[in-house]
Amino acid sequence: MSTETLAPEGRSLHYKWIALSNTTIGILMATINGSILLIALPDIFRGIKLNPLAPGNTTYFLWILMGFLLVTSVLVVSLGRVGDIFGRVRMYTLGFAIFTLFSVLLAVTWMTGPAAAMWIIVMRVGQGVGGAFLFANSNAIITDAFPVNERGFALGINGVAAIGGSFLGLILGGVLAPLEWRLVFLVSVPFGLFGTVWAHLRLRDNGRRHKARIDWTGNVTFAVGLIAVLTGIVYGLQPYGGHTMGWSSPLVLSCLFGGLAILVAFVVVELHTTDPMFHLDLFKSRSFTMGNLAGLMLALARGGLQFILIIWLQGVWLPMHGYSFSRTPLWAGIYMVPLTVGFFLSGPLAGRLADRHGPRPFATLGLVLAGLSLIGLTELPMDFSYPVFAFLILMVGFSMGLFAAPNTSAVMNSLPLNQRGAGSGMLNTFQNSAAVLSMGFFFTVITFGLSARLPQALLKGLTGQGVPLAAAQAASHVPPIGSLFAAFLGINPIKEMISPSVLASPGVHSTVLLGRGFFPGLIAGPFGHGLRMAFILAALVCFLGAVFSWMRGAGQSQVFHTMGEDIEEGIAGAGEIAMGEIGVGSPGALLEPGDWTSADQDQPGEQLTR
Repeated sequence: MSTETLAPEGRSLHYKWIALSNTTIGILMATINGSILLIALPDIFRGIKLNPLAPGNTTYFLWILMGFLLVTSVLVVSLGRVGDIFGRVRMYTLGFAIFTLFSVLLAVTWMTGPAAAMWIIVMRVGQGVGGAFLFANSNAIITDAFPVNERGFALGINGVAAIGGSFLGLILGGVLAPLEWRLVFLVSVPFGLFGTVWAHLRLRDNGRRHKARIDWTGNVTFAVGLIAVLTGIVYGLQPYGGHTMGWSSPLVLSCLFGGLAILVAFVVVELHTTDPMFHLDLFKSRSFTMGNLAGLMLALARGGLQFILIIWLQGVWLPMHGYSFSRTPLWAGIYMVPLTVGFFLSGPLAGRLADRHGPRPFATLGLVLAGLSLIGLTELPMDFSYPVFAFLILMVGFSMGLFAAPNTSAVMNSLPLNQRGAGSGMLNTFQNSAAVLSMGFFFTVITFGLSARLPQALLKGLTGQGVPLAAAQAASHVPPIGSLFAAFLGINPIKEMISPSVLASPGVHSTVLLGRGFFPGLIAGPFGHGLRMAFILAALVCFLGAVFSWMRGAGQSQVFHTMGEDIEEGIAGAGEIAMGEIGVGSPGALLEPGDWTSADQDQPGEQLTR
């Protein structure tokens, strides 16, 4: 027998750190890639010679930006369930390989114009499939590898990688894209190759597989319904007819209501299927349900937040402080660093504290602090003092990190062994779908604010600089969402609103119009009005999430405790135990789904009986 010391369920005492480091690399890679385009898009569109603000091209802009997130939202539950059936490590490793392959295909884009944009969209969808495999199985692999009293810390590290990666991508995008836009995709390839090989060689399945048929009906209805809803949100951001946004479009309404109807059908199907894609009975657990709802609320507040903060920096604050529009994407990423630092400071700490004292107080406090920080942002003037802004976004990051690890560990501890993949996938689906919904929410609120005030401000400002009344009136009726996209892409919107012939006309002060301060000065008031409304609503969502978090119950929320995990707790610190012959036949694996006793525990360590 091997002399290597093993923990219960056949786990090496060193294996848990291998599992954590590999999954952290995978999640960090996927989340960096998910956000790196927020800063790199201007260089990508210049590289493929496509004007994203030209009529008909806005669709390319939105799908390149949001396609990855949409695909991962749709697939994580299904692929988590597939991992439960066929092995989480096998599916996770496959995800690494798929993600790396499509990163290479993105980096070798050779076309230009709309063809290149379509290629990037399709390849990003492929990356999203790989990312979904990673997201769906990483939390389950960590939960399988770590004992109960260390999971909060481990999931905290992984959660910091997931959330922090989304902000590190901003900096990498700003640094790499100006050098060569293909580098924003190529940077993932070395990590993907290394992670794929390492996962294949060193990771192993410690979870209990549950033989079952794939629920094709459930998978299809869930995917179609969610795709329809999220697609409706994406197209709702675009102007329709004479409206500034597309929420009244028949296509959008059909997608939203049709998708919701199909999701209702999904619930009906799952309740009458022998081997469902997702066991809806898990929602009978108060810890699982409230943890998912709390995570949903934070994702609603967070998903569009970084988008709007970037627009605030790029479209208003940085130009006001002397930065050219072409330089604003890089500096926006740099000035957002405190947000990332906040996550890094609180994530692992919160996980460790949750392991010792239970997740509820820390997760709830995180949501309350997030709401208060967002309210603090509403008090800033548009031309703010950066140290105050940096402190507030540091607190936003810190509070969200304070929530992430305790909530994730509580949700994962509430799942039985054979449902961890699907349960982790459902948690990710709530969060990723809410991120897409959040973008629609933030943009809608801000666009309504702009619609009420921007046209008059543009008309007055343009005519004041000599622009003929007819040209000024035409420019003032440009959809506000176009102005936001232009600011986000580091483009001076005046170049898009006023034709070169008008700018060259006698009496038109073109130098002022095209200067750094003219458009930011015009948009600051209308944008600030909508921005404050969005921050207030996001804060209210966080406070609602805090209520859900508190309702999860006290203690460590370990709803589904296997016999094997109870043994782990009993022998912790009792010395080295050689259990080399114990694998999936460990005590925890002896229980069948019908043997679980589900109760929301208020005291840590309470055991289930068979």
